[in-house]
Amino acid sequence: MNTLFNLLGKIKIKPALYLGKTSITDLRMFILGYRFARSEMGISNSEAESDFYKNFQPWLQNRLSIRTVNAWDKIILLTSIDEKAAFDYFFQLLDEFIQRDRSQDIDPILVNSQEAEKVA
Repeated sequence: MNTLFNLLGKIKIKPALYLGKTSITDLRMFILGYRFARSEMGISNSEAESDFYKNFQPWLQNRLSIRTVNAWDKIILLTSIDEKAAFDYFFQLLDEFIQRDRSQDIDPILVNSQEAEKVA
């Protein structure tokens, strides 16, 4: 797994160590700062990081059936009772987002042909 997701795993376990408090808004600001710092240092994003930066927001809007110009942290906060609940919900949604990548890697035509072979 790449650096961003390793870091997010650490933040999930000890958010106060990295963010000061358990907050979805602070998490987004941290990620933006992390991305900016890597860019300033000339460090390229991995394919998975680029996918997250580009596709998480549209995926989230589709997943929650919300159309807005607000950033992903505000969308999640809109569906949660507070910053901490939104922070926890982010990681649940992130897992779903990552899983959608794995399920898309499987060619449905190949799966269907394999299923047909089992039946035959």
